[in-house]
Amino acid sequence: MNVSARPKVTLRDFVAGSVRLVRMTNLVIVAMTQYFTRILLIGPRHNWKQIIADPNMFFLSLSTVCIAAAGYIINDYFDIKIDIVNKPERVVVGRYLKRRWAMGAHQVLNVLGAALGLLVSPWVFLVNVFSITLLWFYSERFKRKAFIGNFIVSLLTGFSLLILTVYYPENRHLVFIYAVFSFFISLIREVVKDMEDIKGDEAHGCRTLPIVWGIRRTKTFLYVVLFLFVVTLFFMGGVLENRTLIWLFLLLLVPIGFLVFKLSKSDTRKEFKEISNLCKIIMLLGLMTMLWA
Repeated sequence: MNVSARPKVTLRDFVAGSVRLVRMTNLVIVAMTQYFTRILLIGPRHNWKQIIADPNMFFLSLSTVCIAAAGYIINDYFDIKIDIVNKPERVVVGRYLKRRWAMGAHQVLNVLGAALGLLVSPWVFLVNVFSITLLWFYSERFKRKAFIGNFIVSLLTGFSLLILTVYYPENRHLVFIYAVFSFFISLIREVVKDMEDIKGDEAHGCRTLPIVWGIRRTKTFLYVVLFLFVVTLFFMGGVLENRTLIWLFLLLLVPIGFLVFKLSKSDTRKEFKEISNLCKIIMLLGLMTMLWA
């Protein structure tokens, strides 16, 4: 596929491509997760209408969404050649959207995200600028490095919850636990995605864990991460003496155990894709436990 020879693009193609480029579904999930965290963990729950109407919460969440969208754009901008091999049907930049337009949209969204953060708090602004900087270096350089790229994405996933505590300090300990949960499951999924995309990554000189270590050793690494994931969750639940959380985490051992089983049996791109989707389901189930936390 030659992205330089763009087909005639209709308005419908442009809109559909733009929605796919910024991962609209993921952005909606980010916003909903932040609002659920604000209502269910920070609270008070009975004031949910006031929380939804809170302009500072709206600006904070919108700033996160803008920065995440900008991150998706710049990631695809730098990954065109790799995506042609791994996901040719999903290439947008250079096909439906000119590269300079993509870069312009990236810059506008970042400025908007930083400005909205400043409306909420100088500290939120600083966290947003830090996130913008990390996303740029991740896409431009670190994504192709073993582990560090995975770590950055996972760290920013946890930040999307922790940033709420910068302006809303209540129940920080609970928010921190769910941020750690998000970090670990995101880290596992990012490494699995590297196993899924090993063909295109290797063809373009990337040095991801599956390429450097091989699939077998990368699986061993994931088993260690999964063990640390479970131990950390129960340790934090025990420190807080929160029996409800401990029981909820016990229930999550069922899908986590299934993930370990699937991982041990998987060797193909299709199977790794299934594990990646299973990580999404575990993330969703984990966030649903906020209802009882």
